[in-house]
Amino acid sequence: MQYHIEGMDCASCVGKIETALTRMPGVSDVQLNFATQKLALTLAPNAATKDKDIEKTIKRLGFGVSELTDQQNEAGINDHQTTVNDQRWWQTLKGKQVIGVGLLMSAAYVLSLVFPAYGTWAFIAAVVIGVIPFARKAFALTLTGSPFSIEMLMSVAAIGALIIGEAEEAAAVVFLFSVGELLESVAADHARAGIRALSALVPKTAILLDAQGQQRQVPAASLQVNDKVLVRPGDRVSADGVIIQGMSSLDESPVTGESVPVAKTVNDDVFAGSINVDGVLHIRVEKTAADNTIARIIELVEQAQASKAPTARFIETFSRYYTPIVMALAALVIVIPPLFLGAEWMTWLYRGLALLLIACPCALVLSTPAAIASGLAVGARHGLLIKGGNVMELIGQVSTVAFDKTGTLTEGKPRVTDIIGFTTAHTDAKGQEKLLALFASVDSASSHPLAKAIVDHAKDAQVTILDVSDASATAGKAVHATVTGRSLSIGSPVYIAEKTTLPMTQQTQIETLQNEGKTVSILFDEQHGEALGLIALRDELREDAKQAVAMLNTMNVRSVMLTGDNSRTAKALASQLDIEWKAELLPEDKLRLLSEMKDNNQIAMIGDGINDAPALATADVGIAMGSGTDVAIETADIALLKSRVMDVANLIALSRATMTNIHQNVMFALGLKGIFLITTVFGITGLWIAVLADAGATVLVTLNALRLLRFKAASPLEQGK
Repeated sequence: MQYHIEGMDCASCVGKIETALTRMPGVSDVQLNFATQKLALTLAPNAATKDKDIEKTIKRLGFGVSELTDQQNEAGINDHQTTVNDQRWWQTLKGKQVIGVGLLMSAAYVLSLVFPAYGTWAFIAAVVIGVIPFARKAFALTLTGSPFSIEMLMSVAAIGALIIGEAEEAAAVVFLFSVGELLESVAADHARAGIRALSALVPKTAILLDAQGQQRQVPAASLQVNDKVLVRPGDRVSADGVIIQGMSSLDESPVTGESVPVAKTVNDDVFAGSINVDGVLHIRVEKTAADNTIARIIELVEQAQASKAPTARFIETFSRYYTPIVMALAALVIVIPPLFLGAEWMTWLYRGLALLLIACPCALVLSTPAAIASGLAVGARHGLLIKGGNVMELIGQVSTVAFDKTGTLTEGKPRVTDIIGFTTAHTDAKGQEKLLALFASVDSASSHPLAKAIVDHAKDAQVTILDVSDASATAGKAVHATVTGRSLSIGSPVYIAEKTTLPMTQQTQIETLQNEGKTVSILFDEQHGEALGLIALRDELREDAKQAVAMLNTMNVRSVMLTGDNSRTAKALASQLDIEWKAELLPEDKLRLLSEMKDNNQIAMIGDGINDAPALATADVGIAMGSGTDVAIETADIALLKSRVMDVANLIALSRATMTNIHQNVMFALGLKGIFLITTVFGITGLWIAVLADAGATVLVTLNALRLLRFKAASPLEQGK
């Protein structure tokens, strides 16, 4: 079951609801995300607890609740939540409460001026009426396992102040507490704005084209795979799909963060949320609303925000002990001076009550999740999908980044540069064309980037690709196939050297090409044990690779290139980047090297292929290029939607900025409480200052966390500034 929860001001509210629900019979797997306000739980079929009981319990705790329907979950849209978020502060329950308590306070002040004899009674009435909602919530929280709530502390302090004759100050406490709760609610809503902004990127409606080409406006959430939709200039694309008619420039910045519009034509992929700039497009829907790119990004960010960082878990544990300790300290402050030092009971009772208000851990508990949520939101805005608070914390601690070469440091688009025949039948122009045909035929059954580049080159040269049979592969070494009755294979020079000895002239040719940074593939006739010729390809470095490695060096992060390519090609590329390298590695070799490096360091691995998935999973932090395979992106902890090497440095910078922000928040929270704890004990500050200190610390922590939203990711042009 899934619900939308309203009224959570800080992360400690999550604990209150989770504690209450886990005590209910038949309820399990309770997961509540503070950032998205989504509650998920499992209810046993024959449990005594019913769904109405769950809603009643949550409402009794003082929170709003509404069940999410399947349609809302699939569409990723919660209309009720949107309506609530459109409300102004004075339209909310907490806003009305502030106004009500404020009017009571004002009436009490007026009555005390007009009828001084009844002034105290007016303030007492204001306190009793104003404190009832908080006292009721405190009682409900106590019954559900959360006795040390801020509502309980405030209610005890306000009623205690009435008992010792401080009615006016008790009224101020209730009013200031209501204002503080409202401010916390407004600040928390700002912190959640990132997810709502992502949801708003996908249009609510789409123009559906039926079989006759007639146009009909339908909800975007109702689109199914293979539906055809019309996207006019200026419209947002309503679903992930493929262009089947038309050409246009599309602004994909809402999805990838890339500000320059991208030219698209027939057979090109488009993302939901992209803006069609200038052409009319017909698009075939490839993914439903629940599975489109924006929905996946939202799901990843929501999961990430629900995943607690180690620092957050530590602070939550600490806060569980912090509140009872401060309450015990307040009791000692009330009792010890009058009993043992002959001090006045009323004075120390007042100071003890003020100390109770300082015991609230809201600001402390919020210090980490607020910063993590802002960091994740700004990361998503810059095309950095980080799958958890623990990953956000860990990436800033890495000391070594291991890069795959192809498709990561390079464009992943190798191009054929040389075709050289070894036999007399393949040395002239026609012979080279036949050689290319054999290469392309064997490679036609492979999905390897080099194989695709050779096949594409053959198609561009209008060379006929022959039918093959018995296609197979030797992992990381060669591909095999039978072409016109001949058993052929394509492999690296190292693999071919295991099969036959090449003449010195051919070895020299291969070394020369490799020293130029080219990758060499050799066609081998397995039946006759003869090398027929070679094709050389070169995959150019990404334009920001050199600057990214240089930036990592300035951040004291070591960079290492791990590649299955030959040593000469790796060395040629590594020399351009000034990077350490290891070459001719099989997937298991990468795993072994990563395990060795992990002994003394935190390691991040970045790759894009299926063969990189095990290494991505093995590293402390796995990073996948957004242009890579789905397997790599799903396996990795982080996905770079822009596929920029520079974003690895941006990730580490964002993580370090987030952790700095968390440390600042913890210092603010504990520092403010520490100061006012001392001033309260010495009688310098009173009840209403204690309330301000609590609310102020929470708002200050939230606003400081929101500063992370101004984080600027470095681009290649900005490097060095």
